[in-house]
Amino acid sequence: MFAMGHPIVFLLFAVVAIVPFWKIYSRAGFPGWIAIGMLVPLVNLVLLFYVAFAEWPRDRAALKVPGAV
Repeated sequence: MFAMGHPIVFLLFAVVAIVPFWKIYSRAGFPGWIAIGMLVPLVNLVLLFYVAFAEWPRDRAALKVPGAV
């Protein structure tokens, strides 16, 4: 049913899909591990909309620091 290469291809896809989102979420101030949700259908859409429209923790922290832009 499944060839030996299918799990390897899936893991490569998962890594390629998760790594950029992990970096994006971390830079925005969210926990990076929520990038794993990008592999779950519908959860990935919810995460994208949440991050797009939520107030980023990084921006909140920058407002508290005097002299920060």
